[in-house]
Amino acid sequence: MTTLLSTVEAPPRYIPNDPRPTLLGLTREGLAEAMGRAGVPEKQRRMRAGQVWHWLYQRGVTSFAEMTNIAKDLRQRLEETFIIGRPEIVTEQTSNDGTKKWLLRLAPDERGARHEVEMVYIPEEDRGTLCISSQVGCTLTCTFCHTGTQKLVRNLTAGEIVAQVMTARDRVKDWPQDIEANPTPPLSGRYITNVVLMGMGEPLYNFDNVKDAMEIVSDGEGISLSKRRITLSTSGVVPEIQRAGDEIGTMLAISLHGTTDEIRDKLVPLNKKYPIKELLTACRSYPGASNARRITFEYVMLKGVNDTPADAKRLVQLLKGIPAKVNLIPFNPWPGTQYECSEWDTIEVFAEILNRAGYASPVRTPRGRDIMAACGQLKSESQKLRAKERIALDATQ
Repeated sequence: MTTLLSTVEAPPRYIPNDPRPTLLGLTREGLAEAMGRAGVPEKQRRMRAGQVWHWLYQRGVTSFAEMTNIAKDLRQRLEETFIIGRPEIVTEQTSNDGTKKWLLRLAPDERGARHEVEMVYIPEEDRGTLCISSQVGCTLTCTFCHTGTQKLVRNLTAGEIVAQVMTARDRVKDWPQDIEANPTPPLSGRYITNVVLMGMGEPLYNFDNVKDAMEIVSDGEGISLSKRRITLSTSGVVPEIQRAGDEIGTMLAISLHGTTDEIRDKLVPLNKKYPIKELLTACRSYPGASNARRITFEYVMLKGVNDTPADAKRLVQLLKGIPAKVNLIPFNPWPGTQYECSEWDTIEVFAEILNRAGYASPVRTPRGRDIMAACGQLKSESQKLRAKERIALDATQ
């Protein structure tokens, strides 16, 4: 049964209009500079920054008082100068398949506006995948994607991106000190083993903040997820793909969805600027791409649009020379969409053509459809449409 929590307790010490800046999202160098603003002598800044880094990203603390190996007077100065911010959780939904979706309300921006994003956690027996957002809304208007119907509002900061991972770890009790409360993690030993930048927004249009956030997430003394466990998904911002490989270094996923420019122009309008040939040329030179580090091509299956055997054969030809696998995604419907999901027999034929050509082509099992948490369904406004439902739920509690 789908469950909806209309209210979730705010993280400890959460103050919506707090004027103090957050420490989350600062690089190691930025954190050392912040120590100077709290009065730490220059010779001690790197050491103190390392201590704070440990408490933030390895222990997940939410107050400076918990940083017990730091002197009380310094903790007090840090408390007066900074916050350890988490977004406000507006709603938490749990699907009948165990998938969780959170609607997060961010701290006020420079204009005082408070925006919302969604993130999704997909638990499996041997892993847990967290799908996070990089922007509020999206500028790309992909016609099959619900997020594309929400105009871009702004980029997320590095701190807001990292805070999604930390908030999810809070909620699923994935910090080291949670082991007594959550003693049976998946076979991997952690509840969140993979992070995918496949939520709201185009990550490569928020390059610097995504780069800084993924540096923290992958830091061995931080959240400590291998870059091979982090996947950045792009709709094809060709000029930034090489740079992403050089400077971010995560796994790469391409939202392809079409095998001709005519079809992809309609599905992914960015294709008009960076057509398929240019996109695949960039993929062939992606730093680090190999059979052990294959590029994933995401391909949503749309009935009567891109799902014929001819499409599959063209896809095989397009991918020649690229270490690749293809994720076939059954289309996940959303209110007002013009598309339908391909028939299952059609998807199986498509997959078989790719498999025979030597390309792994798993069909992604839809997760969280009943709570609009599946691929292509995220949109922060969607939760607002259920305000009456939340009010009614409150009245029964």
